[in-house]
Amino acid sequence: MGNRGMEDLIPLVNRLQHALGSAGQSCSLHLPQIAVVGGQSAGKSSVLENFVGRDFLPRGSGMVTRRPLILQLLTADTEHGEFLHCKGKKFTDFDEICREIEAETQRITGSNKGISPIPINLRIYSPNVLNLTLVDLPGITKVPVGDQPADIEYQIRDMIMQYICKDNCLILAVTPANTDLANSDALKLAKDVDPQGQRTIGVITKLDLMDKGTDARNILENRLLPLRRGYIGVVNRSQKDVVGKKDIKAALLAEKNFFLSHPSYKHMAESMGTPYLQKTLNQQLTNHIRESLPAFRSHLQSQLLSLNKKAEEFKQFSPDDPARRTKTMLQLAQRLAVDFEKLIEGSGDTVDTVNLSGGAKINRIFHERFPYELVQIESDEKKLRQEINYAIRNIHGVRTGLFTPDMAFEAIVKKQLLCLKGPCIKFVDMVSQELITTLYQCINKLSSFPKLQEETERLVTTEIQEQESKCKEQVLMLIEIQLAYINTKHEDFIGFTIAQQTNNQANKKTNAGMAANHGVAAPSRLIVIRKGWLTISNLGIMKGGAKEYWFILSAESLSWFKDDEEKEKKYMLHLDNLRFRDVEKTFMSSKCVFALFNTELRNVYKDYKSLELTCGSQEQLDSWKASLLQAGVYPEKVAVDEQGNGAPEKFTDPQLERQVETIRNLVESYMSIIYKTIKDLMPKTIMHLMINSVKEFISSELLAQLYALGECSALMDESTEQQKHREEVLCKHAALKEALAVIGKFSTSTCTTPLPPPVDSSWIRPSSPTLPKKTSGSVRGHAPSVPRVPSNASSKSTDSLQQIARQHHRAPPSVPR
Repeated sequence: MGNRGMEDLIPLVNRLQHALGSAGQSCSLHLPQIAVVGGQSAGKSSVLENFVGRDFLPRGSGMVTRRPLILQLLTADTEHGEFLHCKGKKFTDFDEICREIEAETQRITGSNKGISPIPINLRIYSPNVLNLTLVDLPGITKVPVGDQPADIEYQIRDMIMQYICKDNCLILAVTPANTDLANSDALKLAKDVDPQGQRTIGVITKLDLMDKGTDARNILENRLLPLRRGYIGVVNRSQKDVVGKKDIKAALLAEKNFFLSHPSYKHMAESMGTPYLQKTLNQQLTNHIRESLPAFRSHLQSQLLSLNKKAEEFKQFSPDDPARRTKTMLQLAQRLAVDFEKLIEGSGDTVDTVNLSGGAKINRIFHERFPYELVQIESDEKKLRQEINYAIRNIHGVRTGLFTPDMAFEAIVKKQLLCLKGPCIKFVDMVSQELITTLYQCINKLSSFPKLQEETERLVTTEIQEQESKCKEQVLMLIEIQLAYINTKHEDFIGFTIAQQTNNQANKKTNAGMAANHGVAAPSRLIVIRKGWLTISNLGIMKGGAKEYWFILSAESLSWFKDDEEKEKKYMLHLDNLRFRDVEKTFMSSKCVFALFNTELRNVYKDYKSLELTCGSQEQLDSWKASLLQAGVYPEKVAVDEQGNGAPEKFTDPQLERQVETIRNLVESYMSIIYKTIKDLMPKTIMHLMINSVKEFISSELLAQLYALGECSALMDESTEQQKHREEVLCKHAALKEALAVIGKFSTSTCTTPLPPPVDSSWIRPSSPTLPKKTSGSVRGHAPSVPRVPSNASSKSTDSLQQIARQHHRAPPSVPR
């Protein structure tokens, strides 16, 4: 490539991109796009070739560029070209690239001067270029020739506007020196989209073809017809030079001699010519890069600051130092003990707002899951009466008993006590599993040392299992203690006399209590047990379908409202004779469903026998079940005996019925005492024998047992992932520092060229060709003028283009960005 200014800029940009890439950053500098605009045969393609430093564009007289050429320059190790329409094919010969451009142009437009807005996309990979986009556009013409349409001027103007209206597009307005500059179509179009002249550079070509005695000195000195960024004169190769294969280096030397020898231009020769145009454009690229660097610097500095502490630790870390290994193991063991205790006991330092911690889950097991398991083992009313009936009759044998036998009471109570073993053992298992899960959460922080993590997991898990066994033995002993002696003298036990009185009072139904209270429930019945969102899922589509409501559960009723503001009550359901049961999940559904129903087979809600309620998770379902139990709504029971004999036989002996009722009241009274005792003692037993013991083991004995293994050095061997992570952190830290140094060097080795002050460019008249009257064939005349835009033209130029298209009922052709 022949662009010396670009060759000086490339190493800096490449170093910057390499440093940012090493730091894991994408160097999205988004360098400007350069579009060459001008009349037909004004020398646009030659200017573009001189900037790139290669011969690769078709040349000739008349309109040669008949389709937009989007040329992307990309930095690569080797030099070659690729066309979008020839995927996979690489062109290493630039003459072949030129022939392919001609062939592709003719393929779409034909060979008779036709035009097309469909661009040709060419990528040139080279180690000597920056990542830039250059656009070669068809020359502006007014008179159609060959197969060109009647509205050729409009179509070309439309094509050009698609590109030059972009904010990051530098406009090279090319005008031949042997034409009237005041009527330059290129400058008119540039002013339409860039009225302040901030991104327009005037390029005067064909200075060597001016008539003798004339020159463009006043124009090039920016005194006549001034532009904000001024003009740059260039001398391109002639058609004869191109045919004669005159290379670009020789052409640049001839151009330099022309300016140095010409009496009108020699005093400004240093600011004329293709090299100066390259320098000017390269300076614009430098300005753009410098404007992008502060954001990069700020981002890199914040990343470097966040890595400083960890990088310093890794620098001081010596994997093979025994003292360092011992200290690290001690710190990790202490951190494990602290983390485990925080998860169990709770902590206000860092509160997880997404998931429940181990301690919170154990608390839920204590006060929701375990009470629910106890309720599930309670016999239903019919089955209990049947068992008492059989016990009394078996105790009496062939005789008829006059008194209620206390042996029946003990037999039933002991059977109920034996049923407690299953829920209690399950209770211990649930807490043990939660402790192991909490342990896994904590030891994940030891993953940098796999052997230490493995041994720690083994030791603590073994301790949990040992304490679990001890706890189960103690729980079974508690049940055996209850079986050993039935304390009928307990202060809360009602006794036989009160049980019989209760039986008599139960048979005398009265509404005196309700009359005294005027139908208002006792205050304790109005206490809200739970609130939350539930979905009624079994309503038909005609009745609204499944819908979410805000539910409030009290000791007396279940109410639901439209929302949690509790203003619009939808329904209130009394809890009398209500039970609940689980509903199986439907296919592909992750929701948890339970149903409420009436034991007397009455409608629960409107004409529905049951009310199906949906929760979002199993955890919510368990919590609602526990709340319903607290409100006195129990799960469904199957009313058959163990032999499958169906419903129990009806009583025919009034005396036996009274005895059964008495025993039932006694069993209910005594078992309520047992349940209260078990609910109170089980959490205390587990807390003492399991949770506290495991915490004590981790904080006091774990480190000693690790040392006792005699493999302290081997335990602290790092994992491959940790070694890689440490190397990555140190590498990224160094790369960030290098990137910041490169940015600093770029900032000091380059400078920003200030934008020249505004000039009076009112001499550039707006493009205003008028549209002639339509002929019978509806042939289009000259293109209409492009609307003028205000000072912030860069942000509104696209709207202007769309306005043109709407005025003439045609959409602008789509151009790939």
